[in-house]
Amino acid sequence: MRAFKILVLVCLVSALPGCLPIPGAAGGSFPLPRVSSWGYQLQEAHPDEIASAGFGLIVIDYSRDGTDAGMYPRAEIEAIAAAGMIPIAYISIGEAEDYRFYWKTEWKRHPPAWLGRTNPDWSGNYKVRYWDPAWKEIVYSYLDRIVSQGFSGIYLDIVDAFEYWSDPENGERLRLTEGEAASRMIRFVEEIAHYTRGSLGRADFYIIPQNGERILDYDVDNSFLDTISGIGIEDLFYDGLDPIPQEEVSYRIGYLERIREAGKPVFVVDYVDDGSGYTGPNKARIDSFIAQCRARGYIPYAAVSDRALDELNVIPGVQPQPPDLSQLDTPRAAR
Repeated sequence: MRAFKILVLVCLVSALPGCLPIPGAAGGSFPLPRVSSWGYQLQEAHPDEIASAGFGLIVIDYSRDGTDAGMYPRAEIEAIAAAGMIPIAYISIGEAEDYRFYWKTEWKRHPPAWLGRTNPDWSGNYKVRYWDPAWKEIVYSYLDRIVSQGFSGIYLDIVDAFEYWSDPENGERLRLTEGEAASRMIRFVEEIAHYTRGSLGRADFYIIPQNGERILDYDVDNSFLDTISGIGIEDLFYDGLDPIPQEEVSYRIGYLERIREAGKPVFVVDYVDDGSGYTGPNKARIDSFIAQCRARGYIPYAAVSDRALDELNVIPGVQPQPPDLSQLDTPRAAR
């Protein structure tokens, strides 16, 4: 297994402007600049279109088509950053995908020990034992690519895999307690922070998990909260085009407020745009979603309801909204 380089940075902030100390076991969290908008596109993303769209932060795949051959050259990622946007690379750490550079065709017949069952909702995706050293090595090699491309950070998907591996009905031969599964995921995210911020020398690297906010129940020393730069959340107010019951929304918001109160941004994507245009019921739903996010200081992205994430959903005058950073400091609304 790749040896971790323990990088000790002794930094006198007063003597070295812009240099932040790296406290804590996981290297600390470099703060994200305040942004008023974000975008999310995982397929068919064109960096020139992204750079001109005007979002504050953008999450894209590291590759045009998910393959190594389709990797974006560093110059294209730097052009996005030069346009005033923070480029963040998507990476799944809780599932393997059969179209990625690391996949071997024989795994479908002779799976490695760390490979779990297929995800019935996403063809070609497989649960992984994310604590296995062999899987971690794959993730580190993935991170090597992302950092070399000039991305400012990563968007970690399937952090909620800890719920799968503690589910007695997951169909696997292995089942962990939820506490143990969560602790192993927290440890993995911290190791990712060590690797990117330490071994790869990117102390300013942003780490944004998607979903899995219940992991905070097991973050007894706040090491996970200290490590992450923010969180991405799907389906907070709407399940597609349907409003989510208020009790479910309030339950999740209880966790999200802990993150926001720690000074970390909350990025929310709900798939509320049915594609019919910004008018009528579609407009009302989009406006409702955005308003509910902004009332709590969250940063909204209204995505198209097919969930394909194959386009950047620009709604002139609405998304991206012209910056008004005062909205991000709105006091917590009454629950």
